[in-house]
Formats: sequence, C-alpha cells, structure tokens
Amino acid sequence: MIVGLTGKNAAGKGEIAKHLQSKGFAYFSLSDALREEADRRKLDYSRSGLITLGNELRKNFGNGILAERINIKIQKEKFNGRKDFVIDSIRNPGEIRELKKNEGFLLVGVVTDEKIRFQRLLKRGRIGDATTFEEFREHEQRENNNEESGQQLDKCLSMVDKHISSNGTIEEANKEFDEWMESLK
Repeated sequence: MIVGLTGKNAAGKGEIAKHLQSKGFAYFSLSDALREEADRRKLDYSRSGLITLGNELRKNFGNGILAERINIKIQKEKFNGRKDFVIDSIRNPGEIRELKKNEGFLLVGVVTDEKIRFQRLLKRGRIGDATTFEEFREHEQRENNNEESGQQLDKCLSMVDKHISSNGTIEEANKEFDEWMESLK
C-alpha cells in the first residue's frame, strides 16, 4: 500500500507520516527529492529556496518530476521486499498523477484550521517560517497558486481519497486515519 499525504503548512502531515512509520511503512518525502537536488546544486534549504527550486524543476521537467524520483526509490524498495510506503509533501496535481501510477496508491488530505496551523508553526520555530499571522497568510497565498508548475495545495486537496481532520490532538487524527484504513479492508 502507498499512502500519499497532502495538506497545507503545519497541518499535521508529518505526524501522520510518523504514525505510519511506526506501523512499518517506509517513508519518503518529495521535499527530500528537492533537498537532494539542492545538494547537487550546492543550494541552501531555505523554504523559499526549495519552493523556487521545486517550481523550476516542475517547469523544466514536468509537474510530476519529484514524484518520478520517489517512484524510482519505491521500486527499489519493492524489489527488496517492502510493501507499504508513506509519501509526504505532495504539492502539485502532476505529482499525484505520477504517484497514482503505483497500484494501491491512496491520497490523504490533512486539513486543519489556519489559526491552529499558525500556532503550530510558531511552536515548531523553523527558520524561514512566518512570525506573524499576516505573514503566514501571505506565505500561504504565494505557496498555493494556480501556476501550472507551482504549488497548488487546494487542487491537491480536491483530489484526495480521504480528508483527515487535524484540528484536535495527534492521537485523534491518527485514530481517524486508522479507522478509515480499517474500513478499507
């Protein structure tokens, strides 16, 4: 089974990914594919730099390029006997289309109120994150556009198989996810 995670900044995607890893899922992130490319080019990992790099790669090589790179890694892992995977940081519909080439791919959208996400963002304190609510909203608008090769989180969220609410605790979101997975059996 391959579970893809999409959602806005600080929605809780990483927490669900950790939950799946605890159940034996191999973890991949499209952001890791970006960081690998940044390493090759000797670029830093700033949020704005990675966003620009991702947009450039999608524009030059197609919107599914990051997912193509992860699919290669998944195929290697499958060859070694792995069956379950979680893929984080899906931000463009082209990435979803590429990942859907995998049998058993399910897309989950993690949704959370923007004020809760902003509080989480402040708490985690990553370099480059917004420090005011206004700045947070500006970053979101810039990161969620209709540019073909850009980040299109609203479009991605409209393509999901299941929305998981992460407005409450991590445990509540994980429970909702587990119940949904159990209902698929």
